[in-house]
Amino acid sequence: MVEFKLADIGEGMHEGEITRWLVKEGDRVERDQPVVEVQTDKVNAELASPVTGTIRKILHAEGETVEVGSTLFIIEPESEGAAVAVRPVIEQPAGSAVAAGQTAAGREVAELEAAPRAAMAVQRERRVLATPHVRRLAREMQIDIEQVPGTGPVGRVTEEDLRRFVQALQSGVQSGRKADVGHVGHVGHVGHQGETDAGSGRGTATSGEASRQSEQTAGHAVPPVATGGRMAEEPEERIPLRGIRKKIAEHMVKSVSIIPHVTHVDEVEMDALIALRDRLKVYAEERQIRLTFLPFFIKALVIALKEFAMLNASIDDASGEIVLKRYYHIGIATDTEDGLIVPVIKHADRKTIFQLAEEISQLAALARQGKLKLEQITGGTFTISNVGPIGGLYATPIINHPEAAILGLHKMEPRMVVRDGQGVIRTMMHISLSFDHRLIDGATAVRFTNRIKELLENPDRLFLEMA
Repeated sequence: MVEFKLADIGEGMHEGEITRWLVKEGDRVERDQPVVEVQTDKVNAELASPVTGTIRKILHAEGETVEVGSTLFIIEPESEGAAVAVRPVIEQPAGSAVAAGQTAAGREVAELEAAPRAAMAVQRERRVLATPHVRRLAREMQIDIEQVPGTGPVGRVTEEDLRRFVQALQSGVQSGRKADVGHVGHVGHVGHQGETDAGSGRGTATSGEASRQSEQTAGHAVPPVATGGRMAEEPEERIPLRGIRKKIAEHMVKSVSIIPHVTHVDEVEMDALIALRDRLKVYAEERQIRLTFLPFFIKALVIALKEFAMLNASIDDASGEIVLKRYYHIGIATDTEDGLIVPVIKHADRKTIFQLAEEISQLAALARQGKLKLEQITGGTFTISNVGPIGGLYATPIINHPEAAILGLHKMEPRMVVRDGQGVIRTMMHISLSFDHRLIDGATAVRFTNRIKELLENPDRLFLEMA
């Protein structure tokens, strides 16, 4: 028998959540066939069987959090006389399969020894494409996701596809039972994006019993009970706090618990930068590059970070040291169906505007598809949260611990301002800098923000000062 264990893959991760078993006990699996989906605080992982054989025991249920070193499942290899050899699991993003675990004797062992940590992509036949978040919603709504037509990229099933599928089922039931419309049950309900992602006020499975209760209530609206003409209960919905949303919650609590946050807000006149971007879009389109404002923001930020080193630092709490970083890895907070993901652009100071624009587009696409690699979401030194395309005047972003600050970019809109004693219309944008008050004084934060503002309002100067 071979025990398949969850391994420590570094970056401070010590546990993972079982989001979905792709097989059941008694199933025969091929070597490198995906067996289980695991969610960590960094990436989604689809882990594969190390050998061809039969799944004899599954040791953890879906929704259960397991520690590194725990055995996930036991498989009986088809080769006789199999020897148990423990081998660590390599975690890869959802969509890849990993050859890891223990192996049998003979040629199969020799092959795995030659490449013990090789990640081997295996495409499963007849399995629809969907993120773990969407798959979880489908389970909670009691929908067979394999039956849902996908309208996303390359046929990927989205939340909206689930909603349409539920509506179609409800319409079919109602049309067949018009005489009893008031008693038609529903498959489940998914609220708008904010409700689905936030899970505010929902229950969390913290034990075996709580987990079972959450499974029973997940995705089902509690119907109101009429008693004496009055409503005995208000309708509500309970969604388990799991996966990326749970990890985001834990990370945010840690950040605000450790870091004394202060937020400074200013506004930037954007007309000159808008005019420059519009002129450069022609050249970007010739290269098939989507040129947004974000590359310009990154360049201005890097110039300011080089002048105000403490903004690109962190505190090593264990050693009591301030770590000044002479490299510039800029995280870009990205909204996805699974929650807020922060892909990182490494060495942003060494890249051109066009190179930054290309990498931003590529990382954002991978984030929304759940295909980011571990190295693409770690190592950041400073984060930008660009909510301008969504809207909002300004906000107070939470620092991405252990970084020292985060810059929020908000919507651009025409506003009346005073220039040379005259009221004029300018396109203005608020920026919010949240900073760690243990490292950064208020005066330093204001000077840092002023420097960014100066470069954005005078893009000719920005180009002159680019490295």
